[in-house]
Amino acid sequence: MKKICVLLVSTAFCVAALANSAVRIWEESVNIPTYQIGPPDPNPLFYSNESYQGAQRRIYPYPMLDDLKHVRAEKSYKVVYLENEYIKVSVVPELGGRLFSALDKTNQYDFFYRQNVIKPALIGMLGAWISGGIEWCVFHHHRNTTYMPVDHTIRENADGSKTVWFGETERRHRMKWLIGITLYPGKSYLEATVKLFNRTPVPNSMLYWANVAVHVDENFQVIFPPSVELTTFHSKIDFSHWPVSNETYRGVDYRGKDISWWKVHPEGTSFFAWNLQEDFMGGYDHAKKAGVVHVANHNVVSGAKLWEWGTGPSAKVWDKILTDTDGPYAELMVGAFSDNQPDYSWIKPHEVKTFKQYWYPVREIGGFKKANLDAVANLELKAGNVALIGFNASSAFPGAKALLQAGNKTVFEKVFDIGPDKPFRQEVPVPAGIQETDLRVSLVADDGRELIAYQPISRKNPPLPDTAKAPAAPKDIKTNEELYLTGLRVEQIHNPTVDPLQY
Repeated sequence: MKKICVLLVSTAFCVAALANSAVRIWEESVNIPTYQIGPPDPNPLFYSNESYQGAQRRIYPYPMLDDLKHVRAEKSYKVVYLENEYIKVSVVPELGGRLFSALDKTNQYDFFYRQNVIKPALIGMLGAWISGGIEWCVFHHHRNTTYMPVDHTIRENADGSKTVWFGETERRHRMKWLIGITLYPGKSYLEATVKLFNRTPVPNSMLYWANVAVHVDENFQVIFPPSVELTTFHSKIDFSHWPVSNETYRGVDYRGKDISWWKVHPEGTSFFAWNLQEDFMGGYDHAKKAGVVHVANHNVVSGAKLWEWGTGPSAKVWDKILTDTDGPYAELMVGAFSDNQPDYSWIKPHEVKTFKQYWYPVREIGGFKKANLDAVANLELKAGNVALIGFNASSAFPGAKALLQAGNKTVFEKVFDIGPDKPFRQEVPVPAGIQETDLRVSLVADDGRELIAYQPISRKNPPLPDTAKAPAAPKDIKTNEELYLTGLRVEQIHNPTVDPLQY
């Protein structure tokens, strides 16, 4: 009888554990306070040499959506939710497929900016645009349909994961895009599968950026990989060292300031990581002891960017324009096939480009210096010969081991259980005279697999690269080949001020 009871209890425990780790996906109608806009403008607006985000602003064949009413009312939206034991996310297909919210259930931290109101402003290609969550800038920055409904469908996959697919066939180029957001059992990351289709018989140019908004305050720090020592502005017309600047950048004297902190920027600005060589970026709020990391193949997803309104008076105006009570945000943008904006690449006739991106929350480790899909790692050499080490994992790894080596000697080793809800942080004494570059920290699974490792590198303090220059006039270009390639590039990036035909 005892054996039967033990078996029943064990079975019940396993069933409960499986239920807790299962992924749920569902749709429901949700009322969200919304500032209303008028109907689309029935008058077609053709191209008039206007610039938008550094490229041509082409409205037609879409209508303008610029009749803001400034009237707040409850509006019902169909929202798709995905949830597992660690995170809960939502997608609103009616708002361009925007990933609207992402909650870390282990500490109730919104690891993307969560709007509690829909408050459009005249920022988008067609006018109306909202902040928050993830905006999918497909083919063009702040694409035409960012505030329009897109198609969607739900899929339950054989491995227990669940996916919401959304996308459209856009009208300007007749190309198509699909994005699938997937949650897996037992994983704290969300996966975005991006598919870009050129359905036409002619080459087109395209860009792709995921515009990721996060809540910020004076405690928020943007994290590029430690190998990033330079950043650049739009169109690569200015450069600064990173994270501590030595320059006046876009008219602001940043000399001696750590520009990775949101609080040091008085006005709106952008910083693109220069020559990204690692597969991650993110941000961390040191007061909330929580943040977010993005992981993707940097050979494809080669763009990493900070954009913010800043902390000055004009920024506070935008806080009121774009939200009622949710406060300031920054954008941790990540781009594929591009490292700058505006920057376009070719997509050939009938070509399909596809890639994956991942985001997951991190907590209680003081930031991070290395990240992959399994885990994030932090290592800091502090005063008094003390090393701070920290790990957080995207799934549970019971019996994992943390190792800290100083030179060829292991100075710390500990076995523990780690997971999204169980971060690890420890201060470890190290021998006197040890340099940070002598240290190596690693997290090893109980089967011997190294989940993640990090060793600081020596900084090179490289000189600033040359800034990009506008294309030379045709009369100043010596060869036919150079003329053709210059015109091709002008056409590719939808240059609003130069006619490619003159080349």
